[in-house]
Amino acid sequence: MTISALERFRAGGVIPAHPLALDEDRKLDERRQRALARYYIEAGAAGLAVAVHTTQFAVHEPGRGLLAPVLELAASVADEYPRQRPVLVAGVVGRAEQAVAEAELAAGLGYDLALLTPYGVGDASEDELIERARAVGEVLPVIGFYLQPAVGGRLLSRSFWRRLAELPSVVGIKVAPFDRYATLEVIHGVAGSGRAGEIALYTGNDDHIVTDLVTTYRVDGQELTLVGGLLGQWAVWVRGAVETLAAAARARAGDDAALRELLKLNPVLTDANAAIFDAANAFRGCVPGIHEVLRRQGLLAGVWCLEEHEVLSPGQLAEIDRVWEAYPQLRDDDFIAARLDRWLERR
Repeated sequence: MTISALERFRAGGVIPAHPLALDEDRKLDERRQRALARYYIEAGAAGLAVAVHTTQFAVHEPGRGLLAPVLELAASVADEYPRQRPVLVAGVVGRAEQAVAEAELAAGLGYDLALLTPYGVGDASEDELIERARAVGEVLPVIGFYLQPAVGGRLLSRSFWRRLAELPSVVGIKVAPFDRYATLEVIHGVAGSGRAGEIALYTGNDDHIVTDLVTTYRVDGQELTLVGGLLGQWAVWVRGAVETLAAAARARAGDDAALRELLKLNPVLTDANAAIFDAANAFRGCVPGIHEVLRRQGLLAGVWCLEEHEVLSPGQLAEIDRVWEAYPQLRDDDFIAARLDRWLERR
């Protein structure tokens, strides 16, 4: 990993969780996959997170043959933007052997960081998860990931987060348990590690984005903040996400007007996220909900997922219609419309 990439990651930014563009036959749509990456970069994203939950964990199944092409597509688009090259984050899954192999693949394609997803690890103990992180860290710098249980995560102790943060190869943590108490466990664990100044904390709590970004935690004489977001919600409406993060920095620096505006935005963004992520149905329609927003903006051709059963939940489309009309200020339709043909035409 280059020093500049590490510095940019630690400085914070908007890192969209990159969706998977499929055609009606559920095959990879390379043209639209590239267009999505171009959208994120030109909208101001600091990085791209690929092969993560929003990309669909099924891409990691060897029989599908998708992991390498999907990682490679994002890396090739990133190379189109040498002046604003995004930090490339590869999601890796499974027990140590699989996770290391996936990290090696990503490193060979030019990725900067490995996001250690707690998927495919079975009943691995916390000790085994620490050893997995240590092994992957020999290949790429590591981002830890507290994934909410509703979509495949598990509860992890404060001790786990302290021990993870103590590893020299760990440079960040995505905090995404969708739980205030569990979020505090990560904060206290990192504070107790002795490496709080070296760990970049990113919110993955799509239900509390604004709250996470404006909060300063004071623990044992230390101040910890979440410097950015690595989010499925930020796979859509990225221009607004960039503005929100900038406003959060101003608010933490004492700009009361920015703080007041963000506090108004907080329930609006959470309401929109509830519809897109399908909170009413235990998040079952999360990925197709993201796809539906991108479809309306012309970036995706449909909401197809790799698994046929992964579809919008009953009533979810109506909820997306509602927030679409209620909160036009969140959308970046004009930005996309002005550039979409160019994004789709380029190889």
